[in-house]
Amino acid sequence: MSHAIAADGTRIWYDTLGEGEPLLLVHGQSLDHTMWNGVAEELSRNHRVVRMDLRGTGDSDAPVDAPYTMDLLARDALAVLDDLGLERAHVYGFSMGGKVAQALAVTAPGRVGALVLGSTAPGGEHEVERPVEASMALRRANTEEGRGLIAHLFYTPAWADTHPDTVATIVPHNPLRAQRRHYEASLHHDGWDLLPDITAPTLVLHGEDDELTPVANAKLLADRIPGARLSILPGVRHGYPHEAEPRATREVLDFLREHPLTR
Repeated sequence: MSHAIAADGTRIWYDTLGEGEPLLLVHGQSLDHTMWNGVAEELSRNHRVVRMDLRGTGDSDAPVDAPYTMDLLARDALAVLDDLGLERAHVYGFSMGGKVAQALAVTAPGRVGALVLGSTAPGGEHEVERPVEASMALRRANTEEGRGLIAHLFYTPAWADTHPDTVATIVPHNPLRAQRRHYEASLHHDGWDLLPDITAPTLVLHGEDDELTPVANAKLLADRIPGARLSILPGVRHGYPHEAEPRATREVLDFLREHPLTR
């Protein structure tokens, strides 16, 4: 476990698992690296997996004196790659982390190998909005009722109710002001005009029954990013990386195998 130092002095926590071509994992809004529990271990069978905590989460610093943006969070990710001495890495971003990954692929295209965008959206006026009920659940995520609602938005109820340890990793537990910074960063992000500039081979993964980030957003991304591949996973919701195991991880590994960092 280590900390990279961002340009403004913020400490960004990261660790690594396994060996092979590096794969950077970027978690969702107000979560932290623990959301990759189980998934990271499987990915590390083939890759050197790098997990990070975005600023405001986990063991990273949580400065809140200025707004967060996807560009700022992408530069935090670059600080992690720099600290590890990695010239290039594959990048897998989930939910808001997928927006960070999009920004990273445009900000520093030479640093990104293959790109995996999971349960995410383009932002801005083109993003297909979630139902009002889902937005209300997010706003109550720090209450007991809200935690239950979030669990069943991430996973089908039967799966969530039998996997409490996994559910615990997707409930926000970071400082409230930092959670607000994450929410605002995602709300104000508009990456629509950036998507055609992504040159990395891209896989778009999404659960068919996702209401937190409606599945129509996956098609928008796949149509907008040159050459992107779209995969819709049936019968699962926002948290497909866990509930759709092992298929979801296999699709990611197969895609990365098709697009090695060096040919």
